[in-house]
Amino acid sequence: MDTFMQAAIEEARQGRDEGGIPIGSVIVHEGRILGRGHNRRVQQGSAILHGEMDAFENAGRQPAAVYREATLYTTLSPCSMCSGAILLYGIRHVIVGENQTFMGEEELLRSRGVRVEVLDDATCIEMMRDFIADKPELWNEDIGV
Repeated sequence: MDTFMQAAIEEARQGRDEGGIPIGSVIVHEGRILGRGHNRRVQQGSAILHGEMDAFENAGRQPAAVYREATLYTTLSPCSMCSGAILLYGIRHVIVGENQTFMGEEELLRSRGVRVEVLDDATCIEMMRDFIADKPELWNEDIGV
């Protein structure tokens, strides 16, 4: 498995182990992780700290050229909020662990020129299926249902 997707999965596991939602993300530029994060809505009482948003926050301020050359890895298909951030900062390549348990805004991203790859990773799928089965009310809250 790709080491960067493995890092995103490690972030997702950390979120789960903290009592949160198991979604992780890393932003990579020139073979180096700029920012890594996991969904911390529960832990921080946050409305916006999805895995991708946490990775952006932890990457800090970066020049636009860095984001244009970066790849964002996420264990789950990005929602509309996270896709908006991807578009805002000009990320051109997104690698998604899985989109079976949740289909985010992949078509929007593609329509705006972002290359989206979906790995259908068994670890990502199983982690989300187990979480949704165990805590459906928390999952529904996270996706705004």
